[in-house]
Amino acid sequence: MTSTPAGLRIGVIDVRGHGTGHLMNRAMIESAVLDGGRQSGRQSGRERGSVTAEFATALPTVLLCLALCVSAVQAIAQQARLLDHAASAARLIGRGDAAPAPPAGATRAVGADGGLVCVTVSAPSGSAGLGALGVTVSARSCVLDDVGQG
Repeated sequence: MTSTPAGLRIGVIDVRGHGTGHLMNRAMIESAVLDGGRQSGRQSGRERGSVTAEFATALPTVLLCLALCVSAVQAIAQQARLLDHAASAARLIGRGDAAPAPPAGATRAVGADGGLVCVTVSAPSGSAGLGALGVTVSARSCVLDDVGQG
């Protein structure tokens, strides 16, 4: 500790970081902590509004990512519905029964593959995000062809 002519006692702290030593007195450290790291409580003109600009840049990116995640979940749910329809249609066609119509906006293709009846159901993605990109969701299900064998 050192004394000043006015009788103030100021402690000197050696701050070492990244290989260089910086001498700072306790008053400078306390001032930096109390001022939030700004020198003399002033902000430079270049830093004014930087948080607002960063937030304005990051917010649309976060919202876009959230919208794509929601669209992906909707597409997965639609694919599950199409798979359910393809499986039930394949079972009915494999038994020789008539299958119900595919869901609205979907197309169904029936084919044979070596003793199997395969049904493929496809539809454009119903979600606004992925549907705008032209993503098509499809499902395929195959069962034994009972009608053709017996």
